Amino acid sequence: MSLRLPWLSSDPSSPFPPVQTALREPDGLLAAGGDLRPERLLNAYRHGIFPWYSDDQPILWWSPDPRTVFRTDGVHLSRRFRRQLRHSGWVARADTAFADVIAACATVPRPGQHGTWITDGMREAYLTLHRLGHAHSVEVFDGEGGLAGGTYGVAVGRMFFGESMVSLVSGGSKAALAALARQLRDWEWGLIDAQVENPHLLRSGAETWPRDRFLAEVAARVTEPGRIGAWTAAFGTLPLHHLACS
Repeated sequence: MSLRLPWLSSDPSSPFPPVQTALREPDGLLAAGGDLRPERLLNAYRHGIFPWYSDDQPILWWSPDPRTVFRTDGVHLSRRFRRQLRHSGWVARADTAFADVIAACATVPRPGQHGTWITDGMREAYLTLHRLGHAHSVEVFDGEGGLAGGTYGVAVGRMFFGESMVSLVSGGSKAALAALARQLRDWEWGLIDAQVENPHLLRSGAETWPRDRFLAEVAARVTEPGRIGAWTAAFGTLPLHHLACS
């Protein structure tokens, strides 16, 4: 890389540079190097930092300004999509198909996107976090039990850091996001990190916050008692026609 960035040491407990030192262009690029061991990843999320890079790059760490977030009571579903859900027979569950969701996020083609940032190393790192009870998925299944879509991310304290979502059937990712937000709202978790804005997120109710505001919220929420371990039983099975009325 031609950019001069702080290079992280091999010690996974070593601190990240202050996020205020992140570049403005590209927005939020903070550091390079290190590894994706659980200790380092969880430390990154606690400080509002996440990894994002391609196969031909070193590990890159980011903390953009502004930051895109969802309030858990603020996910928007259109009237048309609510009508679709009302008659769909779809259901949502949690942590029953994490590997399938992350694999789909990595491989399903997306308009305007070539390749994937979910490298093999990233996939293995988040599978490890999942096995340790820190990374979670919400899956949407159609009326025949097929995977229609899903989303996954990392929970620290009472803060959920979204990583990616995918539709295998039209609307599957929107339904997964809405189901996740509904459950987190019921658990009194107020915020979902969505990292970087795009038109789809904004249409779905995302907000952009100054980084300082976001970091202040994260600092408070990550110290609160959370839910480590599988969410399957606590989440249960949510018939998605309920979202049409919420």
